[in-house]
Amino acid sequence: QVQLVESGGGLVQPGGSLRLSCAASEIIFSIYTLGWYRQAPGKQRELVATVTSGGRTNYGDSVKGRFTIFRDNAKNTVDLQMNMLKPEDTAVYYCGATREPYSTITAWGQGTQVTVSS
Repeated sequence: QVQLVESGGGLVQPGGSLRLSCAASEIIFSIYTLGWYRQAPGKQRELVATVTSGGRTNYGDSVKGRFTIFRDNAKNTVDLQMNMLKPEDTAVYYCGATREPYSTITAWGQGTQVTVSS
């Protein structure tokens, strides 16, 4: 069972920045597609960003141009740099892992709260 642990959430003002980090326990971390997802109260979980083992990235429309996903296979981490944050970005952010070449997310972190408010 791959274990994922998120960190870096907190309270930030609109227009500010946060960097989230997710650490994985799996030694073969490099074969996974990694991603960040978020869920606000009363809403479905949505895609924020993903990055494959080959470095291909995909972003949700609402965060394009503001968020950037990075992975460091040597450290078994995947980070999400969030800039120009908006109140609408407020949610619990989760990292998830999909073992390539499959599509189902098989491991989730516990989540970290991001609140954007003045």
